Amino acid sequence: MKLAHRVSSVQPSATLALSAKAKALKAKGIEVIDFGLGEPDFDTPEEVKNAAVEALRAGFTKYTAPGGIDELKAVIVEKFQRDNDLRYEKDQIVVSCGAKHSLYNLAQVLFEHGDEVIIPAPYWVSYPDQVRLNDATPVYVETREEDHFILNREQLASHCTPRTKALILNTPSNPTGSAYTRKQLEDLKDLILEKNLIVISDEIYEPFAYEGFRHVSIASLGPEIKDRTIVVNGVSKAYAMTGWRIGYAAGPREVVKAIETVQSQSTSNPTSISQKAAVAALRSSPNFTRTMVSEFDRRRRYIVRRLNEMPGVKCTTPVGAFYAFPNVTGLLGRRWKDRPLQTASDLADYFLEEARIAVVSGDAFGAPGHLRISYATSMPSIEKGMGQMAEAIKKLNDRG
Repeated sequence: MKLAHRVSSVQPSATLALSAKAKALKAKGIEVIDFGLGEPDFDTPEEVKNAAVEALRAGFTKYTAPGGIDELKAVIVEKFQRDNDLRYEKDQIVVSCGAKHSLYNLAQVLFEHGDEVIIPAPYWVSYPDQVRLNDATPVYVETREEDHFILNREQLASHCTPRTKALILNTPSNPTGSAYTRKQLEDLKDLILEKNLIVISDEIYEPFAYEGFRHVSIASLGPEIKDRTIVVNGVSKAYAMTGWRIGYAAGPREVVKAIETVQSQSTSNPTSISQKAAVAALRSSPNFTRTMVSEFDRRRRYIVRRLNEMPGVKCTTPVGAFYAFPNVTGLLGRRWKDRPLQTASDLADYFLEEARIAVVSGDAFGAPGHLRISYATSMPSIEKGMGQMAEAIKKLNDRG
């Protein structure tokens, strides 16, 4: 059976593929410490679960409006005003089946053949494929490690062409843990307006910020940039609700209406029960998220210290999200099983087999020579995994 041409250019998610490989080893009774998936190891808050149970018992199990229920949209409007100083009306909000779905829907309604979409690298693995699936061309801008992987005005300007339609901005970032300050966003804003670009601002890691860093949405920098920005967020990370699949986008009415139309012909609507659970999450006390962020901060400091103690590894300190992104070029060229470890993917395979830890190669994120290590796992697992990684590196160094 002949498949559509667009499918041939798309790769399976590297993070999900790695997780599947780790689970296959676990199924054989082999213990693997999984640093792969970006999923909080905390349980969903009880009050959120209870809201879902109440929705079930009340029979709230039918179709809803394609773009989400009014109650949830109203709470999202409140969230934006409270946390981001952004004012939207309910008809500027659309709820989807996770933030990834929100992003894909945006690609569906905004991009077409001939469009170019700027994606700063390193980038989340799904951005390029979502652009390609909608017949547009991803244009990568390589940011510098010494600049903490932050896109600057000159880099953006040098990659703009008459075909440039949009910029995808992710702050805090998956995979690097970098995040944009207000000044850094201001530096980009005038050029974005001058070039008439659309900004897709992925802010799913918003609450995960450390050392006093304060998240700023580029849409909050004035009415002109707000009119050209679609903000994407969700409940998956902030409330440990990855499996509930609720994300949302806020932006111009014509974009939101178009997404609702597309969604009505694809998924119909986000899960009714999950929408009620999301209402409870967004109305809940911030204490759950604060506790989670505090624990992630402890893990962050530990894992970065341990990584920087390993010969051949250098790791910048992330200010957001829950990933370390070490540079492992100092380990490349070593030999394992009579073959050289030439890429970060080779190293990831080595660590899985020799150290029994699952890490994701930076190749998947447009950053050869790096690994992504999630610290959204328990401290005992991190301590054990870092020990096993250090021992595996020692074996490589002993072999020369």
